[in-house]
Amino acid sequence: MWLALDGVGHPQDAPPGSVWEQDLPTLRPLVDAGLCLDATLGVPGLPQSGTGQACWLTGTDAVALMGEHFGPQPGPTLQRLLSAQSLPVRLARAGGRAALANHYVPAYFEAQAARPGRNRMGCFPFSFRAAALPLNPPGVPLVGATLGLGYARPWPEEGSPERWVRMGAALADGAARHDLIAADLWFGDLLGHAGAHPVPPDALTAGRAYLRRVDALLRGLLDAGARVVVSSDHGNLEDLGVKGHTHARVPFAGSGVNLGSPVNVVEAGQVLAGWFGLPD
Repeated sequence: MWLALDGVGHPQDAPPGSVWEQDLPTLRPLVDAGLCLDATLGVPGLPQSGTGQACWLTGTDAVALMGEHFGPQPGPTLQRLLSAQSLPVRLARAGGRAALANHYVPAYFEAQAARPGRNRMGCFPFSFRAAALPLNPPGVPLVGATLGLGYARPWPEEGSPERWVRMGAALADGAARHDLIAADLWFGDLLGHAGAHPVPPDALTAGRAYLRRVDALLRGLLDAGARVVVSSDHGNLEDLGVKGHTHARVPFAGSGVNLGSPVNVVEAGQVLAGWFGLPD
């Protein structure tokens, strides 16, 4: 089970008083025991979701391919890379079973249909579609990426975080029937873009609530015996004193997997593919 956080920098690079400074009894020990990876890849500018996620999904330096950090959605160059080398595509070619657990509402598909000549999908849905795998796949518990928070400010909490413990257990059951289930948890990046100086109290409250729900989801997965990896593409939410992305390093953590010794998000993408016996 791959929990792919979006825009959540490592707590080691977070300022005092960040979203990480709270009780996260499952998530924080896992992250602290994992690795802290470079997402800048030696290129000036702020890391972006398009190139960052493409690095994770393909094990290829997508920033070097583009010549810059690029995103949020993949354009034609990254689309070609993802269609040829993304993990879902390569797994499908090898006869593996993969699924994306995100729940996509009708408005999402309507937005895609309204602009047929322009890709509006992020790297994860694009890659699963490129592998001829459906969005909202049947037989897989579907996860709303807000994890029960309201979509718009002030992002009210809806329901108990314990609901996400149960969802984690259900996903663990689904993962037992797949080689890979991924959850594209993009809402952290949206919350991160609400940052400002001074830190907006409502954004900090929502960001902490979101991580508590990630913690609950992870607890349900681990309690049910799932093998889990947690990653992120770039920094943002960990520093709500700024509105944009950051140069923070990102987490690469897991349970039941060998993380190896990557130092950046490209090498970590290669580690992911290696777990399935896929060559570099």
